[in-house]
Amino acid sequence: MLAAIFGALIVAVILWEAFETVVLPRRVARRFRLTRLVYRSTWFLWKAVARGFRKSKSRETFLSFYGPLSLPILFAVWAALIIVGFGLLYYSGSTEDSTHPTLETCIYLSGTTMFTLGLGDVIPHTWRERFLAVIESGLGFGFLALILSYLPVIYQAFSRREVNIVLLDARAGSPPTAAELLRRHSGSEGAEPLKRLLHDWEHSSADMLESHVSYPAVSYFRSQHTNESWLAALAAILDTCSLLLSYVENTSLRQARLTFAMCRHTVVDLAQLFGEAPPAHSSERLPPQDFERLRATLTEAGFVLRNDQAARDRLTQLRAMYEPYLQALSAYLYMEVPPWILATEITDNWRTSAWGRVSGLTMTGPGEPDDHAD
Repeated sequence: MLAAIFGALIVAVILWEAFETVVLPRRVARRFRLTRLVYRSTWFLWKAVARGFRKSKSRETFLSFYGPLSLPILFAVWAALIIVGFGLLYYSGSTEDSTHPTLETCIYLSGTTMFTLGLGDVIPHTWRERFLAVIESGLGFGFLALILSYLPVIYQAFSRREVNIVLLDARAGSPPTAAELLRRHSGSEGAEPLKRLLHDWEHSSADMLESHVSYPAVSYFRSQHTNESWLAALAAILDTCSLLLSYVENTSLRQARLTFAMCRHTVVDLAQLFGEAPPAHSSERLPPQDFERLRATLTEAGFVLRNDQAARDRLTQLRAMYEPYLQALSAYLYMEVPPWILATEITDNWRTSAWGRVSGLTMTGPGEPDDHAD
């Protein structure tokens, strides 16, 4: 009876876990989950190994393997536990004159039935064993169909996210920063494109929130370039909106408010999804010297900036609403959060290749390549 109860419990738990992970399109608030335990334990070990890499490029390459590999690892754990669960059910009905009286033989029978091998060296005899064999073989087909349907959804969500991140390359630099994004959208010609960009990222962050909460595995997938990530993109957009709402005189305040609210909602909910509370003492992302350089860069680009205590207080208040959650996600996912302004100029990814950088390229406007450049 104990073997039967324990086996049925294992099968029920795994089936419910698979339903919540693959089929249920919402965040699961239950604290203990096997899927969460698998990801937590394997990601902890993966990060520990990654810390041993000295070169950041090698470390990012190693970390990029975790997202795709975590899926077959999770499926293998599910399949192994289902096999063990049905093996215990077979074992609970075994007798001394049975052809499979040992637990090892029952688990072997369960494995061949689960994967529908049909070897025939161990076969069920009683009606109960035959009933379990039919149920398990059906689950084997269903489990395969579940995997085949789950993978395209994951990669479609990843692809949609990466398209928006790559589009930021020429608009906000590599990595994206608020200073570069605003500088490349300065002047009268940049106001409308900036408004459209914020509008697009309001929808992009909403899509990111929906897909990453429904399928948290997507969060572990890294971007193609080591200096880009979905977390860095959200940080740059949030920083930009904070500056627009506090310091910059412009006509995009309403869209900046809407984009800030949606991006902040995404960051906070994902931090809650991974159980990462914001740190009590956050590191300073905008020290005074960087803020002065930021002001000088934006003023030179043509932006009219406020210079009063109300603007400083407003920026501090807005930063406190999202920066602690950014840093919590950064520590957990091992993704760097970019600064507000880079210490040195870095060549954009679109201007580089395996054979070197693009030479002789001039800029006709903020972030626009000259078609007549050599």
